Amino acid sequence: MGLDIRIPIGVMFSIMGALLAVFGWLSDPALYQRSLGININLWWGLALLVFGATMLLLSWRKSAATHSAAAPTETRLPAANARTPTH
Repeated sequence: MGLDIRIPIGVMFSIMGALLAVFGWLSDPALYQRSLGININLWWGLALLVFGATMLLLSWRKSAATHSAAAPTETRLPAANARTPTH
């Protein structure tokens, strides 16, 4: 079966991480006074983005390895492996 769960997980975390990181980068620094001045949206956005990119990279590496291993080396059957009918 060709379903790899890492692809939708990677896409979802990458999109959410990018949105959160951009929001943290563009937001007002006064917003983060309650969190001791740490821009938590930026840091968690970057963490989500890295996790999503890692999932996509692992998915891409597995699919590339699967496709190279499944590639046929010869397109026709050799004559030695051909079966003759035994009627």
